[in-house]
Amino acid sequence: MTSKSQYPVWLECASCGHTIPFTRPTKACAQCGGEWLDARYDYDAVRELWPDALSQRPFNMWRYRELLPLRDDAHIVTMGEGGTPLLHATNLGLMLGCPHIYFKDERQGPTGSFKDRQASLAISVMKEHGITEAIVASTGNVAISYSAYSALAGIKMWTFLTSLVPSEKMREVALYGSEVIKVTTTYDQTKKVAADFAARKGIFLDRGIRGISAREGMKTVAFEMAEQLPRLIGTGDTPWRTPDWYFQAVSGGMGPVGVWKAYQEMLLLGLVDRMPKLACIQVAGCAPIVNSFNKGLEEAEPVLNPQTRVITIATGTPGPAYGYLTRVVREHGGAFEAVTDDETFRAMHVMAKLDGISMEPAAAVAFAGVFKLLSKGVIKRDEVIVVNCSGHTFPVEKHLLGDEWAQTVEVPAEASAPGRHPTEGLLGSLGQIDDRVQRIAIIEDDPKARLLLRRILQTRGEYHIFEAADGIAGLEMVRREHPDIILLDLMIPGIDGFAVLEALKSDEHVADVPVIVISAKELTADERARLSGQIDMLMQKGDFTDEDLLEEILKRAS
Repeated sequence: MTSKSQYPVWLECASCGHTIPFTRPTKACAQCGGEWLDARYDYDAVRELWPDALSQRPFNMWRYRELLPLRDDAHIVTMGEGGTPLLHATNLGLMLGCPHIYFKDERQGPTGSFKDRQASLAISVMKEHGITEAIVASTGNVAISYSAYSALAGIKMWTFLTSLVPSEKMREVALYGSEVIKVTTTYDQTKKVAADFAARKGIFLDRGIRGISAREGMKTVAFEMAEQLPRLIGTGDTPWRTPDWYFQAVSGGMGPVGVWKAYQEMLLLGLVDRMPKLACIQVAGCAPIVNSFNKGLEEAEPVLNPQTRVITIATGTPGPAYGYLTRVVREHGGAFEAVTDDETFRAMHVMAKLDGISMEPAAAVAFAGVFKLLSKGVIKRDEVIVVNCSGHTFPVEKHLLGDEWAQTVEVPAEASAPGRHPTEGLLGSLGQIDDRVQRIAIIEDDPKARLLLRRILQTRGEYHIFEAADGIAGLEMVRREHPDIILLDLMIPGIDGFAVLEALKSDEHVADVPVIVISAKELTADERARLSGQIDMLMQKGDFTDEDLLEEILKRAS
């Protein structure tokens, strides 16, 4: 890597444009007092150096060293963060009829979340500036990442967490040796308690999105995606590529802000030719960004009493990111969307059982947003979508810690928002298909489609599932097995689905078995007439979700 001394960094005030060299952490602009400062670099020098220099470097976040605000490589605190895979959601795409859904698997970071990028850079900058003790407020993942990296750097870390953070996450923070302060209030109040403590004790306070390091660390995920995407899509002649959509669950909005900054820099360097559309997804019980945008507000209206079980992104006051992101979406396209807790938990089930991806609820919020915006027609089904799979929870064994691993700060009721606080734990899951359905026949020639249908059914219980790849074999199977319901494709070899239906309805032994046709074929008026009175439901491939299919199966079996 190249020493940063050859590539200086400047801070530019977003309000007045005043620029100063970046020599130390700075809270506000000396000219106007503005708190949003952007890091600027020698882009001409970087343009000459990249991308040839990158081909010689390991695939991790520090390969983009020239566009990160650290002066000396000797201060880098790293555990191999970044370089996470960009994976194709094959079965999900098949189910939704959207072939280009990819997810950045940030679960594979050193501590299991994309916050490792933020922590690596933030702790490195602290080390460079001689900071030996610091404070961070968190809903879980940030505290875990900062604790791990501060342990490596020899920095004492105080972590302030709302008491609603799952105890597994708190135990992991404690395991790294950080001081754990549980604050019995909302996250926004917890941040205030942390700031007051930092001011009183004279300890450095990590400022989150208002700090340079956090946003700059997050942008590395976009650099990696831009390099990975062409190889997955098959556009090898284009070494960097922008997706049509970038999805992320947001609380304060730091991730999308960092990603947007990265694409601006890539555009400036000539590495990409356009910007993506941002999809910022929040939980409905704490969606200040979504609600305020829908109302056309210039400043975010806070949610004083979050009502969600997805605690890790329950930030009621999003801060400066709101104005930034709303401007981006208004000028460049994109979407703000809210999803319910139940939709979030359903997305967790779908991704685990279809594509083998287990994730924490905060990550599932983004996937639930994909489902919702596809169903609304906001996204075209041939567009390229990248979703940030932001984290995976790894519980710490309870017996590793004693009883005194955390301190509790009781915040008086009048200091908190009124009303009931959300409870810990995950409640709600999808119900099982009715016991009346036990035997299901699938007649479909595409092995991928058969596998998808089988996986959808297997997520809901133990069923006897029979498969046939052509019409003749399918007829024989139905007559032999007497299923409770039949899933039938129309375009199959041997005899087509229309002929299968006619044969079934003329056989008194199986004529009453409900038939759901699942087909990609655009039917003519004559073909629809042939199906009339013969089938119970017509579902278009790529135009239904697993829930739609299961509801129809239950309905037809009633």
